[in-house]
Amino acid sequence: MKAPLAGIAARSEATHAHTAAWVAESLRIRIAEGQLLPGSKLSEQALATSFGVSRNTLREAFTVLAGEHVVTRIPNRGVIVTSPGPEGVREIYSVRRILEPAAVRWGEDVDVDALAAIVADAREARERGDVAEMAGANQRFHETLIRGTGSKLLQELMTRVLAQMRLVFHTMSQTPDFHSHYVEQNAGLVALLASGRREEAADTLRGYLDQAEAELLEHLGAEPAAKRA
Repeated sequence: MKAPLAGIAARSEATHAHTAAWVAESLRIRIAEGQLLPGSKLSEQALATSFGVSRNTLREAFTVLAGEHVVTRIPNRGVIVTSPGPEGVREIYSVRRILEPAAVRWGEDVDVDALAAIVADAREARERGDVAEMAGANQRFHETLIRGTGSKLLQELMTRVLAQMRLVFHTMSQTPDFHSHYVEQNAGLVALLASGRREEAADTLRGYLDQAEAELLEHLGAEPAAKRA
């Protein structure tokens, strides 16, 4: 099964080749798909050659991604892929708690069959012990929820969020249970959507996101916002 983000990359290349926006999107998608990991140094020379663009164009793309907190410019070191800390996690989940439950509640084209197929992929990956593929399937699940809104702007926003989420999830790479129990929570969301219980599905998803944020913050040695208040 071809990942949705790969399809976005292909469409983007055909339409926006050799522009800073295209380079930024291509790098964002590579990060969202786990091809570029937190802490990776991004070589200007290698990437400019790879994309067939000037260094100035590449620097424009880096500026866009730095504004999204996907990459970080470090004096005397260059540009590296960001490693999000507790505040980054809180910001990501603040966005997700607004965006995703709304998509579940009001999205006009939510594809329940596609969501069920992704859950099946995640279960197979879990059985094989393939944590990376299981995490990737879980990412595709949430991307597919947002596609159900039919909004290109929301899909673009979710691609940015997923890129940041991939960086966060890398910190949990040695904690496979973090991803495995969300597979069944996704299955529960599919069952609610299939029966038309959208309000309940949205409430369930919000609780799910609260739980995930708390787990990530605990792993980072920080407290959820509610406990800090």
